Amino acid sequence: MRKFLLSFFERLETSIYKFNGNGNGNGNGNGKHSVPELSEDELRFESIPVSASLPTLSSTKNPLDVAIQRTRHYLLRNQNRLDGHWVGILEADTTITSDYIMVMHFLGNIESEKQRMAANLIREHQLSDGGWNIYYGGPSEISASVKAYFALKLAGYSADEPFMQKARKCILDMGGIMKANCFTKIYLAMFGQVDWQAVPAVPAEMILFPPGFYFSIYEMSYWSRCIVVPLSIAIAKKPHISVGDDLLKELYLVPRDKVVYRIKRDQGGLCWHNFFIDADSIFRRYEQQPIKFVRKIALRKAEKWMLDHMEKSGGLGAIWPAIVNSIFAMKCLGYPDDHPVLANQLREMENLMIYDGDKLYLQPCVSPVWDTAWAIIALHESGMPGADSSLQKAGQWLLSKEVRHYGDWALKCKVDEPSGWYFQYANEFYPDTDDSAAVLMALQRVSLPERMHKEKAVLRGLKWLLAMQCDDGGWGAFDRNNNKAILNHIPFADFNALLDPSTSDVTGRCLDFLGRIGFSKSSHHIQKAIDYLQKEQEKDGSWFGRWGANYIYGTWSVLSGLSAAGEDMNKPHIKRAVAWLKSVQNSDGGWGETIKSYDDPFLKAIGKSTSSQTAWALLGLMTADEVECDAVERGIKFLLSKQKEDGSWDEIEFTATGFPKVFYLKYHMYRNYFPLMALGRYRNLIQKA
Repeated sequence: MRKFLLSFFERLETSIYKFNGNGNGNGNGNGKHSVPELSEDELRFESIPVSASLPTLSSTKNPLDVAIQRTRHYLLRNQNRLDGHWVGILEADTTITSDYIMVMHFLGNIESEKQRMAANLIREHQLSDGGWNIYYGGPSEISASVKAYFALKLAGYSADEPFMQKARKCILDMGGIMKANCFTKIYLAMFGQVDWQAVPAVPAEMILFPPGFYFSIYEMSYWSRCIVVPLSIAIAKKPHISVGDDLLKELYLVPRDKVVYRIKRDQGGLCWHNFFIDADSIFRRYEQQPIKFVRKIALRKAEKWMLDHMEKSGGLGAIWPAIVNSIFAMKCLGYPDDHPVLANQLREMENLMIYDGDKLYLQPCVSPVWDTAWAIIALHESGMPGADSSLQKAGQWLLSKEVRHYGDWALKCKVDEPSGWYFQYANEFYPDTDDSAAVLMALQRVSLPERMHKEKAVLRGLKWLLAMQCDDGGWGAFDRNNNKAILNHIPFADFNALLDPSTSDVTGRCLDFLGRIGFSKSSHHIQKAIDYLQKEQEKDGSWFGRWGANYIYGTWSVLSGLSAAGEDMNKPHIKRAVAWLKSVQNSDGGWGETIKSYDDPFLKAIGKSTSSQTAWALLGLMTADEVECDAVERGIKFLLSKQKEDGSWDEIEFTATGFPKVFYLKYHMYRNYFPLMALGRYRNLIQKA
């Protein structure tokens, strides 16, 4: 295989010049941060377009060029013509649609047509065994099934319906209603379907713990904070929405009055699990007779926190569960339906609705910043110049989404100026490092008329990203050093994502940007990150994917970051990763990985080939100078053979992750912009060979 003279990034992006940092940065995230390892003049704010032009469909018969051009046209047709951004549907499981029916009944404002359409969606997703899953192709899951069953009952379906009988049997076979997760039980308790004794303590008083205290809410992840604070208000008020307290009596394995509510202790004696069980028991007894003036102060502070964090956001935290919980909390506090703040939360909830024929479903949030960044990167890889008006418009839109206010992250990350980018249309308190790195890489590819405006934003984003590096050398998503693992033993933390520690995929993305902007291995920031990634590598050479499914995603993200940062791609641990990617290629030339690999690592990289996962594997291999290998050639042929006439690909599988083992996602744009990125990069590399 031919060797290229320059590093992967320089071959692909033809950067203006190469810079090697001097390694003087402290990288510890303490105090105010600057960029001591290189000056502003030495940063790479622009990259020269990969290709000046691409033949039109009418002038070429090359299948690769035709495929690239088709997908380019497809993406450009779906660009927002007003402001230039992209946004695809972000699909989740039926639990959110079930929640929506519950919200209508909680509010006592049932829109019968929407309820009917939501129930149609739930019924359509019922599995042959009667239950509901949390990702396409997955087995029935107890909480999703209990929620679906309850929502259908609220919608007027009788327990005697054959499909309801099947659902009931499936739920009972999985252990019954008491096996549902904590948040499901809390919702059911509000409707009188389970006793409040079944709900772990979520005391409102925890809002009184100051930042820095070990059990402060700021030691939880951003999403946990936004979910738990309003939920603690609702639990303190213990609402009872009358729908008939025995509506789910048939889902109990034993009569409801015989249920034992004690949480099972570990037999080992002294351990954190047992400590938190004891603490939960104490707080639950306290809940029966709280200290009134302390509870009053806590509720006021929780309410203020909730209201403050709704500002400059698409609903609290701009995510579904936090929005819904804030609606519950405000109603429990006596807010009328026409109160401006409550009305706004209700609008944000409705904005997440997707109509699909005679059905509707709700998205967990929206992803315009993320989708726009990757669409720009993919289109630029495909040969569109950075001065193209479509890319310029998208770049200007991304610039407008830069965070310019301090958020929760600032408690552990001190910078002179706030920056970063969030995921949604508005979420000013919560920029994240993954989106920020992707946006900064996209902006680097776009030539904007106001060059200085872009360069200042990129410099602010760079400083913020460096300051967000954790002490272990990696990056988490929304917070710095959010890694107190013992908190995962808190009983209400059974959704498996209370924390936001460093992860390999996000660290790889941050390295990718830093390498492209000019940082090299001599940088202290870079070396710490490389050391972290070497520790996180699996024995077979792969890396875990926290935010994408799963080891294919993680391995691509890390390889891309290591290459951009100047790592020697011939090192043994890199070669192991490359060999692993080749070894898990499917016989059809593609790659696929079931979501089940989060439960069983032996299933890593096993699954039906998908366009997005094939693209990730190809990008990982090409990053490691494997462009001419048989695996890459077969993968490219797979993508070409599966492309539709309109330039898109079909992909029904879920290939993204909210909370591993609990909540999964399907980005509808993944199946298109990642394959375009892979095809474009392949074309660029073979032309330079």
